[in-house]
Amino acid sequence: MPAAAAAPIIRCVQKLVLYETRARFFVVGRNHAETKYRVLKIDRTEPTDLVIIDDKHVYTQQEVRELLGRLDLGNRTKVGQKGSSGLSRAVSAFGVVGFVRFLEGYYIVLITKRRKMADIGGHAIYKIEDTNMIYIPNDTVRITHPDEARYLRIFQNVDLSSNFYFSYSYDLSHSLQYNLTILRMPLEILKTETTQTRQESFDIFEDEGLTAQGGSGVFGICSEPYKKYVWNGQLLDIVKNTVHHDWLLYVIHGFCGQSKLLIYGRPVHVTLIARRSSKFAGTRFLKRGANSEGDVANEVETEQILCDASVMSFSAGSYSSYVQVRGSVPLYWSQDISTMMPKPPITLDQADPFAHIAALHFDQMLQRFGSPIIILNLVKEREKRKHERILSEELVGAVTYLNQFLPPEHAIVYIPWDMAKYTKSKLCNVLDRLNVIAESVVKKTGFFVNRPDSYCSILRPDEKWNELGGFVVPTGRLQTGVLRTNCVDCLDRTNTAQFMVGKCALAYQLYSLGLIDKPNLQFDTDAVRLFEELYEDHGDTLSLQYGGSQLVHRVKTYRKIAPWTQHSKDIMQTLSRYYSNAFSDADRQDSINLFLGVFQPAEGKPHLWELPTDFYLHHKNTMSLSQTRRSYTYWWTRGVLNHLPLPYDEVTCTENRRKLIVKKFHKYEEEIDIHNEFFRPYELSSFDDTFCLAMTNSIRDFMPKNVGIDPSPFTVRKPDETGKSVVGNKSNREETVLQRKTAASAPPPPSEEAVSSSSEDDSGTDKEDEGAVSQRSTPVKMTDTGDNIKITENIVQSMKDIYGINLSDVPSEDDFTIYTRFVQLGQNQHKQDKSSQQLCSKHHLDGVINIIHISSFSQDNIYEVQPPKVDKKSIDIFHAHIQAGRGTMQPLVKEDILMYREYIRNRYM
Repeated sequence: MPAAAAAPIIRCVQKLVLYETRARFFVVGRNHAETKYRVLKIDRTEPTDLVIIDDKHVYTQQEVRELLGRLDLGNRTKVGQKGSSGLSRAVSAFGVVGFVRFLEGYYIVLITKRRKMADIGGHAIYKIEDTNMIYIPNDTVRITHPDEARYLRIFQNVDLSSNFYFSYSYDLSHSLQYNLTILRMPLEILKTETTQTRQESFDIFEDEGLTAQGGSGVFGICSEPYKKYVWNGQLLDIVKNTVHHDWLLYVIHGFCGQSKLLIYGRPVHVTLIARRSSKFAGTRFLKRGANSEGDVANEVETEQILCDASVMSFSAGSYSSYVQVRGSVPLYWSQDISTMMPKPPITLDQADPFAHIAALHFDQMLQRFGSPIIILNLVKEREKRKHERILSEELVGAVTYLNQFLPPEHAIVYIPWDMAKYTKSKLCNVLDRLNVIAESVVKKTGFFVNRPDSYCSILRPDEKWNELGGFVVPTGRLQTGVLRTNCVDCLDRTNTAQFMVGKCALAYQLYSLGLIDKPNLQFDTDAVRLFEELYEDHGDTLSLQYGGSQLVHRVKTYRKIAPWTQHSKDIMQTLSRYYSNAFSDADRQDSINLFLGVFQPAEGKPHLWELPTDFYLHHKNTMSLSQTRRSYTYWWTRGVLNHLPLPYDEVTCTENRRKLIVKKFHKYEEEIDIHNEFFRPYELSSFDDTFCLAMTNSIRDFMPKNVGIDPSPFTVRKPDETGKSVVGNKSNREETVLQRKTAASAPPPPSEEAVSSSSEDDSGTDKEDEGAVSQRSTPVKMTDTGDNIKITENIVQSMKDIYGINLSDVPSEDDFTIYTRFVQLGQNQHKQDKSSQQLCSKHHLDGVINIIHISSFSQDNIYEVQPPKVDKKSIDIFHAHIQAGRGTMQPLVKEDILMYREYIRNRYM
């Protein structure tokens, strides 16, 4: 790491232990290396208030042991008593979700189990597996309330073990582009923003001049999270200004998945992160449209990250990302579910002639993503009974009104496309049309990559690459603008459209990292199959959170290759979604409102279950009038247009700098050293802990297992040729043999286009292996023994499967003549060693010709290799290693002594 670089700050509290006495809780948190500790003191004598004391001191392991020993000794009932301890260990945890209060005292919510889900540049992303709620006040001061238990059950209905994620060092609420942009801020700005908050302590190595050796000079940066995507912000607000920021662990809700794409052995990680908005959050029919602040229902920001896993560093590695958004139509609209209809009628609740709500929503998007904002509207345009078309007509009017005040180059782009109509048509291919839209969208927005264009793209320029939009900087490219996709529910159609756009962006990302020669990816390749599986998991997860069931229509459905069994699954998912919307969504909505702090219980107020509607909780303008009225013409935030197409949130300005915490660290300190954080080189580590992340692999899970198959993940394969289906089903062996018999006389297989547009039902059942299905070999042998005909299976693999080419039994006459002339040339041009001939005759190898080269080649050729040249420093290191093995140690130089002293200082002082 360079002497004056920037790195994310790693939180020092990664594991904690909760100790309890009769009067207090003591929360002891430590970092991964167990070198730095912090202590929180929580008072248990207050029945309704939360009293937390953080001395902001960083303890060593020895100091914490002495502190706990004194606390244990001081809280015993009798002096010198050893039978009962005064300090007991209550629970171990990995982080604090927050503090919550209903009608009695406060609870503390702790993460007790976690699972690593992804890794981005060495920064681990964890999923919450289990939590524990502990009541803080002592039983002697507890004031009971009859409704406390019911509120507790409602709060715990939000399953924190279901798709909640956190990281100690990576800001999950922001995009990768934002996180890497703030790390590249100019050093002059970082120096002015540096806050001297490190505690001053005596340094025994101060006289050694360690600072003069370049020991200090690394800036650590920590940014404020984006509140919209943080789900425990309300739970941490009460202690935000009291405790050190290392205790504040922000949690997002949505989806996180990572897969490994192996390109001839080179590992590339494909990560998909979905952030669900905590504003106007809820379930399908109970949250539609937008609230009074421009927050829409079912708003999810999906980011796909591509990184070269062979280099684990934000400064030296190659990273690329692309962001797109889904969300409900930003209007005042709803659906009445009291009629118990599968499709309740859509109603516009309020007239908005000046598009006030849409203006607030698109203003947020301009600040976060820049321009252009592209809307892909997938709702129906032609209907016998006006239903979805109501939303389209209103949205077109709102966008037209807002665009007349924006500069033309930054106008909102509106793309209407009736996806359901094209799906029913037999003449149109839905995914082909979506691919055209995706190409135009990615060309307008561009994508993020943290390295300049490859030299090969300059030598062999691609037409599509030259037309790419975005913002080009010396260090790479920035995505400017975003695609916003919506249908009515923003589930099935939206997920397929986002997959097609993501597939197009993935091709550009792979091309930018120099992994493919053209920015194109085709279906039925291992890379696209891996990406499709990742997106389907992403779609199922988001659909369960909002709609109560998994996806009904998938990518295979729109490709028209889904098996016939998929139709019955679609029917079951539809029934599951209908049941969830009718019977369980109301309880889930109450739980979300309570968890996010939208409703806060209090004495004298109606209870949550007594409210007829939560409309007033989510629309603040119904409870109080705003003191300032926004302009109907200048509807954007001041300063946003000055920096377009760049997003205002990523611009280096005074307002954004206030959101950063910048500290200066020594280059060996663990708060910024992600290498030591991940590998822990000074301790004994197990492979299970270091490599605990098991992810989908393109070679293991998707590439066929046949010998001779092209290992490239960009090779088009047959739909039934994946690694999961090639294994086959042994119980169907006889049926497979009969099918092979008919396959020998069947016409040749259809082309890739025909396969992709036909149903998967006609493609046959699972195959045993690729060699047995090959029509170029003879898979079935017919032997006639009298009147009986026996069918035997040829279990020997063909030459095509083993070597990748077909070898004939006898070479042709022309090939034999060419080979004979080649042998004669070799005999005439080279001499034969008589001694070797005599040796060969003894072993009956007279036909073997020993060829000796007579050309004046250099020594480094196929016959002998010149030893490599080794520099003097490497030879000295090797000799020192040999001497150390014999017991003779070399004297330490000054650099070794300084490094050892620095290790001791960081480790034990």
